[in-house]
Amino acid sequence: MVPRPFRPMPPEDDGVVDDPKVTLESKELWEKFHKLGTEMVITKSGRRMFPAYKVRVTGLDKKAKYIMLMDIVASDDCRYKFHNSRWMVAGKADPEMPKRMYIHPDSPLTGEQWMQKLVSFHKLKLTNNISDKHGYMPQTILNSMHKYQPRFHLVRGHDVLKLAYSTFRTYVFKETEFIAVTAYQNEKITQLKIDHNPFAKGFRDTGAGKREKKQSLLAQRVTEDMKGGPRPDSTGAHLSPSSVPLAGVAGVPL
Repeated sequence: MVPRPFRPMPPEDDGVVDDPKVTLESKELWEKFHKLGTEMVITKSGRRMFPAYKVRVTGLDKKAKYIMLMDIVASDDCRYKFHNSRWMVAGKADPEMPKRMYIHPDSPLTGEQWMQKLVSFHKLKLTNNISDKHGYMPQTILNSMHKYQPRFHLVRGHDVLKLAYSTFRTYVFKETEFIAVTAYQNEKITQLKIDHNPFAKGFRDTGAGKREKKQSLLAQRVTEDMKGGPRPDSTGAHLSPSSVPLAGVAGVPL
């Protein structure tokens, strides 16, 4: 008896008619970065994106269930360098590690539930650790000095295990494209992140992150610590030396 060839299951025809529309949150901020050439820091332990990738979805069937996903793929086959205050091609791209599809942790939800809130992928981290084995961690492995494009995917369905047989609707916002770096190359990008990122408060308080002022403030804090007693932060709360919020540490987006 000749075995029948395997055929994937066709997408379930549930009779639902919808017309999803997806808009990028903080579009104007993304565009500001894009004009300069967005950079995202990657670290061994993983760093969150800023601006964070968030979208709003409308036009879903209120009762049908949906799964939301995103991934980050290479934009081209080039490696880049920052030279004379601009990005330029520096050669052929390095081999890419297999990319993970990040499923939004709230999936699946009804269309009504998704449309009532912002769909945020802020927990996704970017890493350059090729030996990363933490499958439970929302991380994607990228190459430094390479250009990438985030993509948003929407699937109508209630079973994550059937995603391979499902119909994906993919949305790409060109202004979210970025170059992965281990340290910022363009000081204008650094300044934009400091100006708009709430986690960069420490840099704003020290004169937009200038080295001399940071060192001066640090010396002042050390002197205060030597005298003893907690010091108030800008909200009036008192901070011990170990609880001072510092921007730029691993896991904190900047």
